[in-house]
Amino acid sequence: MRVIIAGVTSGVGKTSITIGLMHGLMKKGYKVQGFKVGPDYIDPSYHSVITDRESRNLDAWLMGNNGVIDSFMNASRGADISVIEGVMGLFDGISGKNDMASTAHIARLLKTPVILVLDASKVARSIAAIAYGFIKFDPRLHIAGVIINNIASNKHATYCLDALSKINVPVLGVVSRDVIKLDERHLGLIPTSEDKIRVENARRVAEKVAEQLKIRKILEIASNAPELNYKIKSKKEIRAKVKIGLAMDNSFNFYYADNIERLKRNGAEIIPFSPIHDTLPSVDGLYIGGGFPEILAEELAKNNLIMKAIKDASYSNMPIYAECGGLMYLSKSITDFNSRKYKMVGLLDLETVMSKHLTLNYTYANTINDSIILAKGARIKGHEFHHSVIEGIREERFAYQLKRGRGINGRDGIIINNTLAGYMHIYFNDKIAKRFVDACSNNYKGNGRML
Repeated sequence: MRVIIAGVTSGVGKTSITIGLMHGLMKKGYKVQGFKVGPDYIDPSYHSVITDRESRNLDAWLMGNNGVIDSFMNASRGADISVIEGVMGLFDGISGKNDMASTAHIARLLKTPVILVLDASKVARSIAAIAYGFIKFDPRLHIAGVIINNIASNKHATYCLDALSKINVPVLGVVSRDVIKLDERHLGLIPTSEDKIRVENARRVAEKVAEQLKIRKILEIASNAPELNYKIKSKKEIRAKVKIGLAMDNSFNFYYADNIERLKRNGAEIIPFSPIHDTLPSVDGLYIGGGFPEILAEELAKNNLIMKAIKDASYSNMPIYAECGGLMYLSKSITDFNSRKYKMVGLLDLETVMSKHLTLNYTYANTINDSIILAKGARIKGHEFHHSVIEGIREERFAYQLKRGRGINGRDGIIINNTLAGYMHIYFNDKIAKRFVDACSNNYKGNGRML
């Protein structure tokens, strides 16, 4: 069983509706697997706290069609129903010419019925015209029903329901606007990993929304999804030969679950550590992902011991892979939105400054120098999503020349020693994971583990 929760635009309440549905299904005894369309790290964290299963991303640009199918089929094993949250509006993808990398793309690829979330906050009868347009726009999709969100009163609900009855679309929920809102800031929702308050708030929202959804009717729709005849590839994990430290705390928590699994499958034991609270663990390599180092820059700056250890590890040729927040952390300093400057690792002779401008792109690059994850001449797809700029660029050695996206002045992936640090978030395939693990293994054999 499977179903997609899609929206007519961003901000219509897809995540609240999705976790509400998940909660309602869990309450009925179903094992639920969550998914998020697109390159989103935050929304899946809300799925995971409701379902107790790690939510996965489905991104056709980053993963390719086969990668999407492979991830979906493997992650859905052991679950009774898969609930997929869409991205942006239903048809919004990489361009205006087609629906590549959109929710609609994933719906067609996985032959999954769509439930459309309509925001009624500023409409009444016009809501039917919006729904009708989406239903007719692409006849290849099966839009099985709608959920109306942000209803102000019983009278408002009646207007919307009367209008929708004229186009014969099933209404699968009417959600009032007095539902507690999920907290947001400059990159969207605040990750649930930051504190218990976010988790408790997410659960309250899910419970309230679930009461206003027709769970049994949605189950019926999900159960009528056609069978997928894709074969699941066997995933053989080799015995761990290296230890890779994974920066994981309130400041760094943007990771694709599939990236971590691929590292494990290619011989890595993952050792989580906190750059805020811990010392550097005894490992053969480091993976410092994205997150919000700008929010916790003061706390990060206080842990001088681990910052010095990371810098020393790089100069001892330990492989270090850093993305976005990790790039910021390895720079000399972060200047936050209030112009306060905090000292960081200082491995890179650059400074990070927060900006009001949002950089949001899918990226595409040629690899112009060998690195710990790719050889020169390779091509790589990724995405970038940040509110910062890097200042002080001189004669840095870059791994990538971007054909699409901004990066660091059209290039990305600064190489220093055995360290690679860039803005671009990358979805690992087995080739990338193996190269990184092998780099860590070679470092271990040559230098021994760093203490």
